[in-house]
Amino acid sequence: MIDRYQEAFDSLTFSNPADGVLQITLEGPGLNSVDPIKHQQLADVWLTIDRDPDVRVALLAGAGKGFSSGGSFELIDEIMNDYQRQLAVLREARDLVMNVINCSKPVVSAMWGPAVGAGLVAGLLADVSIVGSNARIIDGHTRLGVAAGDHAAICWPMLCGMAKAKYYLLTCRDLSGEEAERIGLVSLCIDDTDGPQGVMDEALTVATELSMGAQQAIRWTKRTLNHAYRMFEPAFDASVAYEFLGFLGPDAAEGLASHREKRAPDFTHGAGGH
Repeated sequence: MIDRYQEAFDSLTFSNPADGVLQITLEGPGLNSVDPIKHQQLADVWLTIDRDPDVRVALLAGAGKGFSSGGSFELIDEIMNDYQRQLAVLREARDLVMNVINCSKPVVSAMWGPAVGAGLVAGLLADVSIVGSNARIIDGHTRLGVAAGDHAAICWPMLCGMAKAKYYLLTCRDLSGEEAERIGLVSLCIDDTDGPQGVMDEALTVATELSMGAQQAIRWTKRTLNHAYRMFEPAFDASVAYEFLGFLGPDAAEGLASHREKRAPDFTHGAGGH
């Protein structure tokens, strides 16, 4: 099973930590940043998992010191400078969200350290999300100069309420794992003062328990509950469209430059600065 996935999705890392559990690990430079190939494969892998009789549960984790730092500069450059690539990545962004939601198999995520961008999409949309107390969850879209697209509109207001969703999505302030659990953004927070192993252990325990449960009952329960997300799909679709429209403007150019130069952005002369 692992060889089959590794061949088809070679930018992701796969393992089989328990019977029926497929672990997907985000691994790579820039703190597991999501490059163009990884973005495409992270969107598509859920379709294969959905149809694979050997997989009962998917477990998503990051390698090393963090979960994922989000989209790579290479990916953002392509979106900003190549119209055909922008259309392709926009499609992938929609697919990533809806493929996780529509995947019949339960998804468990284990997040510690920075959790940003495309990786965070799958991490928060997972059916059970386990985070370390010292995790740094950040939706950095407005800091980059674009609307909060990806998963934000479809799940943040439902998970933690509109007031908290607006606070964090408009300001791009980061949340610790403890705060994310307190406001209901994630399922469970585990103390990771001594390292992330406890987070991984708990996520695997949950994944193993789900893999041993009544599969059809679990899958139908997920499908029924996720109709709530599907009701928000029009808002989500609009948010992604606004996000990618923003990539064509001056604010996104300034946001990307400020990230590369490791300075605060200056949006006062951008699209809405007057």
